[in-house]
Amino acid sequence: MSKSALILVDIQNDYFEDGRWPVDKMPEVAANAARLLAHARDRGQTVFHVRHEFLSDDAPFFRPGTPGAEIHSAVAPKQGEAVILKHRPNSFHNTSLHQDLKTAGVTDVVICGAMSQMCIDATARAAADFGFGVMVVEDACGAKEQTFREQAVAAPQVHAAFMAALNGSYARVLSTEPFLAESE
Repeated sequence: MSKSALILVDIQNDYFEDGRWPVDKMPEVAANAARLLAHARDRGQTVFHVRHEFLSDDAPFFRPGTPGAEIHSAVAPKQGEAVILKHRPNSFHNTSLHQDLKTAGVTDVVICGAMSQMCIDATARAAADFGFGVMVVEDACGAKEQTFREQAVAAPQVHAAFMAALNGSYARVLSTEPFLAESE
């Protein structure tokens, strides 16, 4: 029998419009993540909140001990929900996440958060490599515009490219509505 956990990755204040590193559509991402969180709580599922802090006070965002590095109020942890602190894009790297999932008997993970092209991608791939069934809820994930070889790539295209790459090979990717309907 499978047991699922929700992993909310880096839904932190610096990614919102008044933060140091705004991510495209972050209010909508957070609202969908909040729906997933309420759904998981209603079903008594295991929930992990992952937050990123860089190890330098000179970092462009997620500086240690700053309000920008705190988890956004839309998905604030409740007492008893694990909060994992990480310093790299992969939520499993040098954290207790893998062991915590195993200890909880989790076989499948549902991942949401930011950024699609960094921490969501790295965490989903690592989860699959560790043998978990992985689902990424794409409209509860946010991307940031990128530049490559002097070519600007808009956030929606960055997001689509990473979701397309994850879908089928590392994860099952779907939107909030179908996910909630399917898990009723």
